[in-house]
Amino acid sequence: MNSASASGFLDEAGVLSSARQVPSPNCDVRPDPTDICLLVVHSISLPPGEYGGPEIEALFTNQLDCSAHPYFEGLRGLKVSAHFLIRRDGELIQFVPCSQRAWHAGASQWRGRERCNDFSIGVELEGMDDQPFAAPQYTKLIELGRTLMSRYPIEDVVGHSDIAPGRKTDPGAHFDWSFVRTELSRSTG
Repeated sequence: MNSASASGFLDEAGVLSSARQVPSPNCDVRPDPTDICLLVVHSISLPPGEYGGPEIEALFTNQLDCSAHPYFEGLRGLKVSAHFLIRRDGELIQFVPCSQRAWHAGASQWRGRERCNDFSIGVELEGMDDQPFAAPQYTKLIELGRTLMSRYPIEDVVGHSDIAPGRKTDPGAHFDWSFVRTELSRSTG
């Protein structure tokens, strides 16, 4: 089943027409492609606190020059991705089709189930867990969430910190969960 919405057309493979496509090699086959029931919100900026550069895309495509900034040395050899990235200005980038398993959650569990990458879609917001996010990011996240929820049986929308407590803190205290959950429930209820 294909899904169309204000945020674009989501094809059978889970590729969203309105997103700029930047394919990441950091993905693989889901154990059960019909088992997509969790949306995980993350935050990322590279280097920390800097926005708008090419570094996030470079990280997710294994092209980050780790000698370009001292912080990047700690990322050397890291193979990670997300399904989507929402930039500060609301630009939406897709790295991995939703039908594939992106490598965004790491060691994780939700409601007794481990390996959240197996059954989740990962959305990165350009930002830091100790700073507010931009209004265009919320707008795009709500549009994207509605599109994904119309296609997949998503039961929960959580933060990286919820599935990897003690290990991860994103998206952080400045993320407006109340607004996001209220807006998403309006679209589905």
